[in-house]
Amino acid sequence: MDTTVSTQLIEARAGRITPEMEAVARDENRPPEFVRDEIARGHAVIPMNPAHANCRAVVVGSSYKTKVNANIGRSPVRSCNDEEVAKVAVALDAGADFLMDLSVGEDLGDVRRAILDACPVPVGTVPIYEALSRVGGDSKALTEDLLLDVIRDQAEQGVDFMTLHAGLKREHVALAIKRLMGICSRGGAILAEWMETFERENPLLTRWDEIMEICRKHDVTVSLGDGLRPGCLADASDDAQFAELDTLGELVTRCREAGVQVMVEGPGHVPFDQIQMNMERQQELCDKAPFYVLGPVVTDIAPGYDHITSAIGATSAAYHGASLLCYVTPAEHLCLPTSDDVRQGLVAYRIAAHAADVAKGLPGARDHDDAMAKARINFDWQEQFKLALDGDTARGRYEGSRSTEEGDPDHCTMCGREFCAVRTTRRLAGMS
Repeated sequence: MDTTVSTQLIEARAGRITPEMEAVARDENRPPEFVRDEIARGHAVIPMNPAHANCRAVVVGSSYKTKVNANIGRSPVRSCNDEEVAKVAVALDAGADFLMDLSVGEDLGDVRRAILDACPVPVGTVPIYEALSRVGGDSKALTEDLLLDVIRDQAEQGVDFMTLHAGLKREHVALAIKRLMGICSRGGAILAEWMETFERENPLLTRWDEIMEICRKHDVTVSLGDGLRPGCLADASDDAQFAELDTLGELVTRCREAGVQVMVEGPGHVPFDQIQMNMERQQELCDKAPFYVLGPVVTDIAPGYDHITSAIGATSAAYHGASLLCYVTPAEHLCLPTSDDVRQGLVAYRIAAHAADVAKGLPGARDHDDAMAKARINFDWQEQFKLALDGDTARGRYEGSRSTEEGDPDHCTMCGREFCAVRTTRRLAGMS
C-alpha cells in the first residue's frame, strides 16, 4: 500500500482523529473516539474527497442520524446545466445530506464542476454513465481503459463517492433476465450487455485493484452498486439479487484491505414484510458496512406517489439498519424530476429518516418532536413553523385557511374554538 496517501479509514486505523471526525462527532453528539473507532471498523464512512474544496464532513453509519441523498442530473432528452444546478439549491434548502449527479450526455465534466462548486455536501456519481456517454451510447465501443479514465477524471475533479457495479458478474446475468422486470439498474444493464457482447467478465471487477489505487489516492468512498436490485415486488429477494450481494460482501473486504472507505447499495422494490430480512442479510454478509438503500418501494401500483410508497419502506429500512436513504420523487417511473419533485422527495425522506431515528432512540432524536408538542399546547404557531421540516408549507396551509377578521390565534379551522381539544385541555389544566 502506498503510504504517501491516506484516507479517513487509514487514519482511523492508525488511531488518529482527523478534523473531519471531530466535526461529525460534534454534529452527532458522539465522542470523537467513538467516531474514529466506527470508521476504523468500516461501520461508518465520511465521504469527502479533499479536492471537493467547499465540502463539509458528513458521517454515514447505523449509529448516527439517518442521512438522505437526492439524485439530480440531465437526461438525454431534457434539462440543462443551469436547471440541474438550480436543483442543487432546492435540494440543499430541503435538507439533503448527500447529492448524486446522474447526468448523461455530452460535456458531463462541465455540469459536474458546476454542481461540485455549488454543493457543500458530499457529491456522488455513477462513472459508467459518463463512460457510455463518451462513446455516444454505443456499449460496443466501451473499453476497460476508458472506464478507468473516467473514474480517475471524476476523482481528480473532486467527486466524493462513486457507485461502482462491480458485484454484478457475468454468471449473474442469466439469473436476472428470467425475472419479470429483468435488470432495472441503468448501470447494471449497461455492464450486463457489455459482458454478454464481449463474453468477458465485468471490467470493474477485473480491474478492481487499479480502481482501489485511484480511490485511495483521492479518498473516494466506494458505493458498491446493486446492479441487480429488484425493479418490482415479484423480483424481490431472488437468486440474482442475493448472488450479487454475496459478491458485494467480498468486495467490502477488498476495499477495507486497500484502505478505501466503502458502503453498499441496496434494493429497490421490496414487499414490506421482506425489508427487515434484507437489511439484516446485508449487515451480516457485508460486516456492517453502511447500507445505502433506494426506498425500498413497497408497492408497484402508485406512479406519481412513489415518494410516499418508498418513504414507507425507507422508515422500516432505516430502523432495521440502513444508514443512507436515496430519495424517490413523485416523478419516479414517469419522467425527469422537476425542482418541485426534488423538494417533495426530500421532505418525504427526511420524515422517514427522522421517524426511524426516533424509533432507534438516537441521542437527541426526539428533541424537536417534544418542542413541537410544547409549541402546540401553547398555540405558538410561529414556533411550530420554525420547528417543522417544511415550515413554509405549514405556514401557508395555516394562514391560507384563516379569514383576515380572525384575531384570536388559539385555534385552527379544523375544530374551531368550541371543539378544540387543546383549548379544552388547557382549561382542565388551568392553563387558560
